[in-house]
Amino acid sequence: MKTYGIVLIGCGHIGLAHLTDIYYRDNIRIIACVDTNLALAREAARRFGALAFGTDYRPFLERTDVDICIIATYTATHLPIMQDCFAHGKHVLCEKPIAGSLEEGEAFVRAVKAAKQKCLVAHILRHNDSYRKIKTLIDGGVIGRPVLIRMAQNHHTMNWERYKKLLADCSPIIDCGVHYTDVAQWFTGQKITRVWGMGTTIEADAPTYNYGIMNFEMDGGCRGYYEAGWSKNTASCNLKEFIGTKGRISLTLGEMRSHDREEGDLIEIYHSETGVYETINNVSVYKNMYGQLMTLIDMIENDGDGDPTIDEVFSAFKAALTADKAIRENRILTVD
Repeated sequence: MKTYGIVLIGCGHIGLAHLTDIYYRDNIRIIACVDTNLALAREAARRFGALAFGTDYRPFLERTDVDICIIATYTATHLPIMQDCFAHGKHVLCEKPIAGSLEEGEAFVRAVKAAKQKCLVAHILRHNDSYRKIKTLIDGGVIGRPVLIRMAQNHHTMNWERYKKLLADCSPIIDCGVHYTDVAQWFTGQKITRVWGMGTTIEADAPTYNYGIMNFEMDGGCRGYYEAGWSKNTASCNLKEFIGTKGRISLTLGEMRSHDREEGDLIEIYHSETGVYETINNVSVYKNMYGQLMTLIDMIENDGDGDPTIDEVFSAFKAALTADKAIRENRILTVD
C-alpha cells in the first residue's frame, strides 16, 4: 500500500477537520502545514506530527515526497493555488466553493479537465453514509417521484469574528449552498433550472447578507428551498426532508437527536399509501474526511472521475451562484 505525502494549505477550522480524520492513517503522512498565520501553521504541525510548517506553500511543491495538497483557504485563492499544485505535478483536494465568480469557476473547471493530475472538490456530503443511504432509498422508489425538498442549515454563531471573515468571502447561500444544490440534483437526478429568494442582514457589521432563503425549481418538476443563516441571533437548525408522491424521508443528525444519540443519525420514512412510519438508525461520520481523501486516491490509482465529478461540482456551483445573484437583485433567474 502506497503512503501518500500530504501538504495542508490553510490551517483554519476546516483545514484542521481534514487533518483530524487523516493524520493517523497508515497510508497517510503529513509532510507540511501551511498558513499565512505562522502560529497556526506551527500549532497544526505540532498537533498532527507534520515534518515541517511555513507561511508559503510553494517551496513544499518542490518536494518529491509530496503527492497531494489539501486546499482549505479562502475561496478567491483556490484557483491560483490549484494551478500552482498542478504545475508541480501534485494532486489536489480542494475545499468548496471552487471560486467567487462564474468566470473563475469556469477557469477552475478548464484547469481540472486539462490537467494530468487529479482534483476532487470537497463536497463532503457525498461521502456521508446517511446521505448515501437516503440516495439509495430514493433511487429505489421508496417515496415515489421526488416533488419537494426542504433543507435548512442555520448556525447560531458563537465566534462572530470567524463568521464575519467567512461572510467577507461569500454569502451562506454560496458557501454552504453548494453542498445542498448538489444534494438536490444528486438525489433527484434532476437539474436546477430556476432560482429566486430573499436575504437580509441581521447583524449591522456583517459584510454581506447573513441570512437567506433560496427557492429552486428543477427540470423534472421537483421544487424546494434551502435556508442558510450565520448569526448571533438565529437558532441553530438542521432540517433535511425529501418528499415524494408516496411519502417522505427526513434526516436528523445524531447530535441533534433528543435521545438515543448513541444510535447515530435518524432516518425516518413515512409511507403514505399504508400510513406506516419506518425508522433507521444509521451510524455515520458527518464529515468523513478520510473517506473523501480515499476517493481522491482511488481517482489517482484508477484514473476515475471522482464523486462528485467536476461537471457535477460546477452545476451545483452555478445554481448557488445564480441564487445568490437572484437574492441580491430580487429577481427570478434561470440557471443555464
